[in-house]
Amino acid sequence: MESFNEYHLDPKQFPFLNNLQENWQVIRDEFTYFMHKASKEEVQFTFDIMGPKSKTIKTKGNAKYSAFGVLFQGMFIENYIRVHQIQYPQYELQDVVEKALELRERYFPKLTKAIEASNSINDNVIRNVYFGTFHPGLDVKLHVNYNPHMNRGYLGLIVPDGDVAMKICHDKLYWHEGEFLILDHSYPHCPHNYTDYERTVLVVDFFKTDKPREEVIQIEEELVTQRMQENPYSLGVFGKNDRVKIEDFIKYGLSHQLEWDKALEA
Repeated sequence: MESFNEYHLDPKQFPFLNNLQENWQVIRDEFTYFMHKASKEEVQFTFDIMGPKSKTIKTKGNAKYSAFGVLFQGMFIENYIRVHQIQYPQYELQDVVEKALELRERYFPKLTKAIEASNSINDNVIRNVYFGTFHPGLDVKLHVNYNPHMNRGYLGLIVPDGDVAMKICHDKLYWHEGEFLILDHSYPHCPHNYTDYERTVLVVDFFKTDKPREEVIQIEEELVTQRMQENPYSLGVFGKNDRVKIEDFIKYGLSHQLEWDKALEA
């Protein structure tokens, strides 16, 4: 029987995720159809515009992680870009907002519908929804996601056999297709993929339900404002306060990752 604690949470506590979980195969099919049928230009645009970028979280090696999504801070991607007036110089000749809307509606209608259904009856509790793919050989440096107002759910879509896992504190947790893994990401963690295959999940960030809604909304507003000033292409998901202390690497037996810095910064 699976055990839970303060950072590994029981999905049964969050019934508003059921609609997404029940539709996991449909959501997976939309992802795979997009990756195989969309044009090279559409895929490039999607990763450039619709994926959160971090300047803080480091990996061992390049191009080991990719992400793109449809919902950020409770807004569909095209609305988020419009509200925050994000500028993309490489696409200055395109209507980025209109293109993002077109791609979301064309390729991810069922995912969109599932999000809308969950949020409409749960006061917009779901804040970020994006696909996250670990490429073979991924090794992420220990970090936190400083989101005291949210938990993070991973809905397994494509999960290979083998050593693809999340180390969080002293635990090593695994993803499973069709199931949610729920974490409090304010605890130190580092995922890896030591298999020869890609792993893709649907990342779903949602407000902590044990805190007053007014409190979590205020925290979100403050963090998003700060993060958008630091890096508008983070889409408010990542920030400079995602770093951990040196003693955390030692505490969790990951001091070897400190040696990555020279290579990562070269």
